[in-house]
Amino acid sequence: MPGKSSWWLKRPALNWLELIGLTLALALIAGGLGAFAALKLSPAPGSCDTTRVATAALPSVVTVFVTGSAGSGSGSGAVIRADGVILTNDHVIAAATDSGTIQVLLNNGEKLDAHLVGTDPITDLAVLKIDRNKLPTLLLSPREQLTVGQPVVALGAPLGLSGTVTSGIVSALGRNVPVPKAGGGTTVLAGAIQTDASINPGNSGGPLVTCEGRLVGVNTAISTVPNAGGVAGGGSVGIGFAVPASTAQRIVDELLANGRATHPWIGAQTAEISQDTADRFGTKAGLFVQDVTPGGPAAAAGLQAGDVITSINGQAATAVSLAWLLVSAGIGEAIPVEYSRDGAGHQATITLAEQP
Repeated sequence: MPGKSSWWLKRPALNWLELIGLTLALALIAGGLGAFAALKLSPAPGSCDTTRVATAALPSVVTVFVTGSAGSGSGSGAVIRADGVILTNDHVIAAATDSGTIQVLLNNGEKLDAHLVGTDPITDLAVLKIDRNKLPTLLLSPREQLTVGQPVVALGAPLGLSGTVTSGIVSALGRNVPVPKAGGGTTVLAGAIQTDASINPGNSGGPLVTCEGRLVGVNTAISTVPNAGGVAGGGSVGIGFAVPASTAQRIVDELLANGRATHPWIGAQTAEISQDTADRFGTKAGLFVQDVTPGGPAAAAGLQAGDVITSINGQAATAVSLAWLLVSAGIGEAIPVEYSRDGAGHQATITLAEQP
């Protein structure tokens, strides 16, 4: 509504139908990793020498094109290893995960087929491989100590415009941002970097780098402001979020080694019951247990289909709190839960296992 300060999160890659219709909703944007030697730049205090950052980093930035049964679209990515390893977002390549084609446009204008090494919807990251060697790369810097107010640069292909560069600052650190997964459901960008560097639809998969050219984040989502009709849309409003390099490094290493990333799992399929729904039907708010995997963590803790989980690890049980747990907790961690069965309250401890 006019005058309200509410904002909505959006995170799509660029969809060509949206581009044609000029209904540009948002940008999910992630970054690339690699072995690019740190640039010896000398920016003025409080700002980057953006020209030099762009000159050094753009050769490692790519545009990703996907075509699948559900349609086509584009996003961004970065070469993180000289033998053709590319980091992008899961939602950028999701349409071609099961069937379809993925192509990569290099900064020099060469367009190549790419194959999917692995993808991780929980962190919204994916790794691609192209058949090229001796490529320029970006340095993934998981131990970089960022500070609020520090200048950063975002690179990618907003609206399909390859080789675009924008600059801004680190607006905040450690944000836990709930976002939709490409395949449905919700995940949480844990410890995300907030930035005001302008990112838009199609920037998804592009890197967020420091003034020295070190890749510190995978730009993944932006917020948008709803219009008078309550519909979110438009481009950047100066609030964007990037998956931190520390998360990206772990996921990249696992995908390259095993083709999959590891995450904890509760062994149950759940659906959220909002407080409004609970009030209308006289039940408990929380997570309704639709199904329990035999032998899984929830089953071992005594939970059954039909239970309503009301609390997880001391927090109200919601789709977001469960998603946060699954990106922040470790495999083998014991998680206290409270649940309701036939109107009676119970307590249990779920020991998280590796997701199969």
